[in-house]
Amino acid sequence: MATLRAEADPYRLAPEDIVEPPTKLREILRRIGPGMILAAAIVGSGELIATTTLGAQEGYGLLWLILLSCLVKPIIQAELGRYTIATGEPTLESLGRIPGPRLGGARAKLGWVSWGWAVMVIVTLLQVGAMFGGLGQVMHLLFPSVSVRAWVLIFLAITLALLLGGGYERIERLAVIKVGLFTLLTLMAAVLITRRPDFSWSAVAHGLTPQLPTAGLFTAVAVFGVTGVGTNELAMYPTWCVEKGYARFAAPRDGSEAWSRRARGWIRVMHVDILVSLIIYTVATIAFYLLGAGVLHAMGLTPKGNDMIVVLSRIYTETLGGWALPVFYAGAIVTLYGTIFAATAAHSRIFADMARLLGFFRRDDYATRVRYRQVMVVLLTVAPVGVYLLIESPVQMVVLGAMAQSIMLPVFAFGTLWLHHRRLPPEVAPPRSTTAMLWAAAVLIAAVMGSSLVMTVMRK
Repeated sequence: MATLRAEADPYRLAPEDIVEPPTKLREILRRIGPGMILAAAIVGSGELIATTTLGAQEGYGLLWLILLSCLVKPIIQAELGRYTIATGEPTLESLGRIPGPRLGGARAKLGWVSWGWAVMVIVTLLQVGAMFGGLGQVMHLLFPSVSVRAWVLIFLAITLALLLGGGYERIERLAVIKVGLFTLLTLMAAVLITRRPDFSWSAVAHGLTPQLPTAGLFTAVAVFGVTGVGTNELAMYPTWCVEKGYARFAAPRDGSEAWSRRARGWIRVMHVDILVSLIIYTVATIAFYLLGAGVLHAMGLTPKGNDMIVVLSRIYTETLGGWALPVFYAGAIVTLYGTIFAATAAHSRIFADMARLLGFFRRDDYATRVRYRQVMVVLLTVAPVGVYLLIESPVQMVVLGAMAQSIMLPVFAFGTLWLHHRRLPPEVAPPRSTTAMLWAAAVLIAAVMGSSLVMTVMRK
């Protein structure tokens, strides 16, 4: 039985790499990790900027949408992860099996969904650029002698240094630190808002009743796509499951009862991983929304342009007091930078695998995979910084990037259904109740996105 080795190729599937799955909860919790990296990516621009902005625009009225967004998409996430653990196929390889047009003919390994993901990521680089801009704004407020643009370039250099020199373990450790620090602080601020004289539990309860947005329709659609597990995170999660070793530990499918038991065991570990991260980012997302609705909406403030960080800081200073301003700055740095770090780390790996599927190297050539990953790290950090320096409007950049995710979300949902019914090994198939929930999630996502599109057209 293989021992855990940091230098091992996580994409290799070989009998000598078998690791038996843990069965006790304490041991299972020691094996989680992909969900924490995902939470680090989730609790970022979507929550700090987009969710808070929606609360500022709509008040408590769309709390139901926030909860729906957080709770419905993990069903799809879990089934994508199940498929990857059972087959060892990373994100783009599994998406490439979905029927439809493909460049390079019928035998090409990258189909229209894979290429759609690539286009979506290029657009969502706007979000990464916005986070670089937000970091620059925070640091400029702390150190006015250094310009926002200069700080953006400094963080670009830091990102390159960290990501070019570290593997999965470093990313997971930093993700855990980031998620813990800012989530606890934001939750404390949200709890304190309930003690304000103008706070109303009845208004919060009213926000749990489905209702249409009054003004922030575009932002609402974007928030549904980006909060909780967005399309980007759905694509990232199978890759992190591979990098953590879940698929490698199960080893190649050989039809044996032993393989079925191992695969189901690691799928169970994955479910715990998803549940822990779900609790963390749902609490954080609700807290951000309540702060936006309870503080900014009441004050008539909406985060915009280069005043974004100044306005967002009011969610802390108005609840915790003036002393919390430097704490907010520190938390904003941790939140925004953690998301840049986690998202770039994931995208560089998926694009490297895209090069493999295009035939540039073999699956077992891990050294070449790492070189491609490093090239993509450079491209995926330099490009969004360049975009920010041209646009310099973080909120608008986040919303536009989120809209791109929203468009691809139904595609991922129904693509997962196809993989579930046509490609998933029967030995690890879930109960019918899970299949029913997967269908319900896909239909609900399509309905929300379709109705939002119709309303947008009608209002024009």
